[in-house]
Amino acid sequence: MRAWARMFSEELERRGVSAPYTDADYFAHVDGRPRYDGVRSVLASRGIELPEGSPDDPADAETVCGLGNRKNELVLTMIREEGVAPYPGTVAYLDALAPDALLAVVSSSRNAEEVLRGAGLRDRFPVVVDGTVAAGLALPGKPAPDTYLHAARELGVDPGDAVVYEDAVSGVAAGAAGPFGAVVGVDRGAGRDALAAAGATVVVEDLEELA
Repeated sequence: MRAWARMFSEELERRGVSAPYTDADYFAHVDGRPRYDGVRSVLASRGIELPEGSPDDPADAETVCGLGNRKNELVLTMIREEGVAPYPGTVAYLDALAPDALLAVVSSSRNAEEVLRGAGLRDRFPVVVDGTVAAGLALPGKPAPDTYLHAARELGVDPGDAVVYEDAVSGVAAGAAGPFGAVVGVDRGAGRDALAAAGATVVVEDLEELA
């Protein structure tokens, strides 16, 4: 959130846009979406059109991909300089699960591997389906259910026997669009009502509530 806020605040101010970037923009346009989809959505909300560019664009390029890459440089710097602190309640929930529980991380971010390693949690998840995996397999991002369905296949689990845990509205919608056993919405700021409306079976503020 901080990396997106810094990148877009600077960009919108530079362009003289009167409506500043806010946390509401993150939840409405960015949260849970693939990186460049988030850039497009925020720009469209301000009536700004930029060339698409290429994923290889430098971070100073005035393109959709350039802005996305600028955000990515910021978030990687934050991860490496400040580290990653996992939510204690999430770790408590993981600790409470059965030893043979089959776990996967499904993330639109291409930085999921680095984030998990930084948080000391990578070894908890035998399967990670992130933005890089999705792009390589041409899987559409959330709110389409394809990345979650791929993770279930990789785990050898029937979707009906799997639970999706999500804090993004688009991610909850992805879980609801697949034949999953349940979708747990975790309200980290998206809003209980918004997560429920997107299809969450139950909404909690912290996964420790389920431990």
